[in-house]
Amino acid sequence: MGRNATTAAKKMSNAETLPLMGNEAIARGAWEAGVRVATAYPGTPSTEILEYIATFPEEDICAQWSTNEKVALDVAMGASFEGVRALAVMKHVGLNVASDALMSMTYIGVNGGLVIVVCDDPGIHSSQNEQDTRVFARFAMVPVLEPSDAQEALAYTRAAFDLSEKFDTPVILRSTTRLSHTRSPVTLGERMDLPGKDFDENPKKNVMIPSHARIRHSAQIEREKKVAEFFETFELTKWEKAGTSVGVVTSGISYGYVKEVLPGASILKLGGSYPLPEKTIRDFADSVDRLIVVEELEPAIETQLKIWNIDVKGKEYFSRMGELSPELVRDGFIRAGILTSEAGVADIFEIEPTPRPPVLCPGCPHSSTYMALRQVEARVAGDIGCYTLAAVEPLSAIDTCVSMGSSIANAVGMAKSGVETRPIIATIGDSTFLHAGISPLIDAVYNDADITVMLLDNHIVAMTGGQDNPGTGKTLRGEETHRVDLEDVCRAVGVKWVQTVDSYDLAALYKALREAIDFKGVSVLISDRPCVISPVKIKGETMTVIADNCTACQSCMNVGCPSISWSDAWFDGRHKIKINPNTCIGCALCPQVCPSDAIQPLNRFVGHAG
Repeated sequence: MGRNATTAAKKMSNAETLPLMGNEAIARGAWEAGVRVATAYPGTPSTEILEYIATFPEEDICAQWSTNEKVALDVAMGASFEGVRALAVMKHVGLNVASDALMSMTYIGVNGGLVIVVCDDPGIHSSQNEQDTRVFARFAMVPVLEPSDAQEALAYTRAAFDLSEKFDTPVILRSTTRLSHTRSPVTLGERMDLPGKDFDENPKKNVMIPSHARIRHSAQIEREKKVAEFFETFELTKWEKAGTSVGVVTSGISYGYVKEVLPGASILKLGGSYPLPEKTIRDFADSVDRLIVVEELEPAIETQLKIWNIDVKGKEYFSRMGELSPELVRDGFIRAGILTSEAGVADIFEIEPTPRPPVLCPGCPHSSTYMALRQVEARVAGDIGCYTLAAVEPLSAIDTCVSMGSSIANAVGMAKSGVETRPIIATIGDSTFLHAGISPLIDAVYNDADITVMLLDNHIVAMTGGQDNPGTGKTLRGEETHRVDLEDVCRAVGVKWVQTVDSYDLAALYKALREAIDFKGVSVLISDRPCVISPVKIKGETMTVIADNCTACQSCMNVGCPSISWSDAWFDGRHKIKINPNTCIGCALCPQVCPSDAIQPLNRFVGHAG
């Protein structure tokens, strides 16, 4: 997407109103707010924000991918120290990675405005959990703004920078998958021309040694009170007065669902979900007979209201799991006795989605890697990336998956347990290795662990749409830069056995894997092949099946390629197979596993395909 975004940005800058995704609107809001430095590590649903920022002029804003989210936040902090506005972008689990820096920066405060955009993933569409950033923000004592549509995403981004500088604090702008990827009309503004501030020569504020941190902690607590007071009259908070029988407190994307389902209710839409404006909420509660909180995931707002001894209900009617929708919000109000079961029935469509198991792409270079791992019957610690799909049928070759970079350290623990008798192998992608895999590899070498690391180098950040990383030799803007050599990194930290193999060469792959396993100590086998679809689709000779040769042995089905399926022809009571020529990319993995020479390039056997 990012590689095609330049035209969109040009159109965006020359129009007054456009239908924008929430992520596009956040990017536009950052540019309009005068941001000078923007950093991120790609992660769904946040990826497009930096990609769109990178389409604005480089003289306006420096936009760059960082190796991980902590580095991204540290870079943004450095820019803030120098007095310019800075933005760091990540998904919710990325905030975990950045938290060490955040917990100190919230003591320090800012010079130039510092905003952290965190995109949560209710429903776990593309994540390993669905944690709620509002809970984390309360722990860190960082103010949170929650827009509910794309127009607010732009406006709240601008407001977040003003809030940051007004109260000397980093600010979190919280989005969710639905807001990030849904389009709505957005009226655009102009870019603010802001002069940079001088560096604040104040070690007691900027240097967090214990004696300074004690003073700054006190300032942090005082700041929290001031922000809460400011939120009492915050212009982005809306009190929509209607009937007095029911009042709903809500924020973010949930506001739209409430408006659709319960248009006759009074609504207090909070622009900021932390810290909460106590007086405003008490006044609203006193104005209605019943008070309901509608919020996705954790009862962050509801819990605080109960602490204040306000009579409120929420999670009794609305789940703590998954994202909300108009239908689920309607069901919640029915359970609360606010709506009847007949209300809005005409608007409900019973749709059963067609089941579609997650699979790797046709020709994915990771398929052969996991075929090899399954053959050696290894205990496999997996990691975060496209290759995590190898945990399901038909590859079924991953035993654990925790978080970015966990695989190598997990494998070390397995080896040190003294329990496992099978080969212990960690699998990790190139971007994930650079993100969080180098430190555990050092640990493995330092502690002399007997493990094999399979580094799956597909030359891109494939899972989030084909972004560059330090191993590709290109920047976010597509400019040539230094390319990190993965073999050199592994050898530099002390790995004695390092080899690179073409993952499409099954014989060489299987041989190298067995040699890596036989090596006592840490071995690293780099499985090397570009992603077949990013940045451009790679296509070789399309394969076909010579029906007369096919013995229905099913060996090719074990590749797990979605281009291979059962045909109507039979052999010895089993289906023969066929290959879809429209999706086959010609990787030639399937003919390497076919024992009957039934799979051949299509252009050589036109008219003979099964």
